[in-house]
Amino acid sequence: MTEVSSPPFTPRSIDHPREELGLFPLLRTMVRNPLETWPQPLFTEPLFWQRFAGRPLLFVMDPALIDEVLVAKAQVFPKAPIIRRTIGPAVGNDSIFTAEGAHWRWQRRAAAPPFRHATILGFVPAFGEAAARAASVFTDRAGETVDIAELMMATTFDVIVETMLSGAASFDTRRFGAEISHYFDSVGWIAALSILRAPSWVPYPGKRRARAGNLFLRQEMVRVIAARRARPGMTPDLLDFLIAAADPETGRAMTDEELADNLLTFVVAGHETTALALTWALWLIGNAPEVEARLLAEIAEVVGDGPVEASHVDRLVYAKQVVQEAMRLYPPAPLIPRIAAADVTIGGERVAVGTPVYVPVYAVHRHQMIWELPQAFDPERFAPERARALHRGAFLPFGAGPRICIGAAFALAEAVVILATLMRAIRFIPIGGHHPLPTIRLTLRPDGGMPMRVERRQTPISHQTGT
Repeated sequence: MTEVSSPPFTPRSIDHPREELGLFPLLRTMVRNPLETWPQPLFTEPLFWQRFAGRPLLFVMDPALIDEVLVAKAQVFPKAPIIRRTIGPAVGNDSIFTAEGAHWRWQRRAAAPPFRHATILGFVPAFGEAAARAASVFTDRAGETVDIAELMMATTFDVIVETMLSGAASFDTRRFGAEISHYFDSVGWIAALSILRAPSWVPYPGKRRARAGNLFLRQEMVRVIAARRARPGMTPDLLDFLIAAADPETGRAMTDEELADNLLTFVVAGHETTALALTWALWLIGNAPEVEARLLAEIAEVVGDGPVEASHVDRLVYAKQVVQEAMRLYPPAPLIPRIAAADVTIGGERVAVGTPVYVPVYAVHRHQMIWELPQAFDPERFAPERARALHRGAFLPFGAGPRICIGAAFALAEAVVILATLMRAIRFIPIGGHHPLPTIRLTLRPDGGMPMRVERRQTPISHQTGT
């Protein structure tokens, strides 16, 4: 049972439609925010059929059936073509994220070494240093309203550059982040045109800017690769492992184009996921004083007054629970699109080859059949004994099965270290009357950012009770 004595904070939720939208309202809403097109049965039923532009689409919400789709029958349900159409222009169609089959498998093996547990713990000082720089920015702006989302994006981007690219010099982090955001803002149009089966050459607002931004991102990656080939790093990082990797079946190495695609995948997805988890977590904590007090007490007991160290990470149990609960309510990747590669039966439903089969993670994480008070913010859901009882198909912030995010453990450790460092130094105070709207832009972003007032904590955390 939860130890929170007062009712848990419950964020305002989206008013999802009770019935399917007509084609034109669907397309209009899809461009604005695809999440608002999701019908209410996704939050109450185990399965739900919907028709998109006359074609059937199956949503799967039951954890056991999700496990069947993503794990047991993963080969029958490859990634849906819409992934290549929406994400491919940004990270390429043959990267570790978009590739399938043997080409995906050898890339996955090549990228694995930097994500082993011992290696991740070696990155903790870099996590802490990036967090300390962010805390310094907040301290300089004490008393002001700051866009938390923007600064978290910059902070986690710094981490990726330092740990995966050995601090590659002269990155224009502001422009890099801006170009990623510009592209993500155009994804609603891409999704709407996909529903209409429009060819990829059809123009839409922002397309030219998005293409120019994608070109800039890829050129930056090519520049970094050329510099590394000319001057290898002292300590191997992700880029070094990718350069040295060879396909065990063919012996071929990655071309510079493939290296650029994979670097973009890790830079874009790697920093975005953690930044959004932290953004939503800081806002939720700011609305939940008892959670904040307990979190501060744990930080004081485990970390004390020094920096967060590798030995602290596994002991910051409640901090991890807070991050996990934030990712439950606001999963950075809110949808997992798959497609049936053969005729198959799921939950007694016959699914024809070519049928899109989607796991709506945002809905699964708020499903009435799975969670008690599903809309409420309660980190105690992830207390170790309760977390062990969860079905593995019920909590999917990083996906599941063979395509689970390779950087999941990295992202979670990074988020815990940054959260502990920031909370010790800064109070994050929500803006009265501001209710951030979760909006799908490939990832689940707060529409308009996350403005919060920041204040410096006046006393050491060991003497605080959440003030």
